[in-house]
Amino acid sequence: MSTILPNAALLPPGAISAGTASPPSGAPAGAAPAGPSFADVLADRTAASEVPRFSKHALDRLAQRGIDVSGATLNRLSDGIQRAAAKGSRNSVVMVDGTAFVTSVQNNTVITAVTEDHMRSHVFTNIDSAVIA
Repeated sequence: MSTILPNAALLPPGAISAGTASPPSGAPAGAAPAGPSFADVLADRTAASEVPRFSKHALDRLAQRGIDVSGATLNRLSDGIQRAAAKGSRNSVVMVDGTAFVTSVQNNTVITAVTEDHMRSHVFTNIDSAVIA
């Protein structure tokens, strides 16, 4: 039968005697665990989350309307979403050149995209900000 060891991080200081848990074999006592630090993992996740996701509806509209989301456009769109987030926005229209991207700022997701030709007959609802990127 295996011995169940309590997680020291979840117990108040001094609740476990020092000899209860032993370091893994080959690891010196008091050594930091191997692998990336929390700060490194957080930085990687933050960098990855800066690139907005596109909903299926948005991908359909991009294809249907022939909207090219190249590297420069994607960078400006990402910057616009970040600027809206810094102001506390939840849903925003981000204008990049002649294209309006309706975004969920909280989810970092593009909901739909509308070109200048199609904007004349559209009403944007449920948005709390507009950003010109």
